Amino acid sequence: MRKFTDKTLGVTVVAVTLWASSALAHHGWNWTEDKQTEMTGEITEIFIGPPHPRLMITTPDGAWQVDLGNPRQTRDAGFVEGEAAVGDTVLIRGHRSAKSDERIIKAVRATINGKVYTFYPQLVREDE
Repeated sequence: MRKFTDKTLGVTVVAVTLWASSALAHHGWNWTEDKQTEMTGEITEIFIGPPHPRLMITTPDGAWQVDLGNPRQTRDAGFVEGEAAVGDTVLIRGHRSAKSDERIIKAVRATINGKVYTFYPQLVREDE
């Protein structure tokens, strides 16, 4: 039977730590601005699946990635396959990436064809 060496154990700990850090960096809200914002755009791509369903949209400011809730939250909000189509106009309320050069917004709510999909009801703030 092969024994773990200190070096093997150290490499394993570092690898697991780096993996966990990168996974947590984008699963939470630390990477976003605190302020909520709204943007309107045209849907150019729809992805429904793990780790996060997302939309790609084109706005007057350019292309944006819109991260929705996790698959369960997105489904529970009523946003499932066929609810929207490429070319539809969407109004997004959410938190932009804190990195000004990164065009990603984490949606708390989306309105498409007059239907509202709220992914994070506890986080919607109308006063901003």
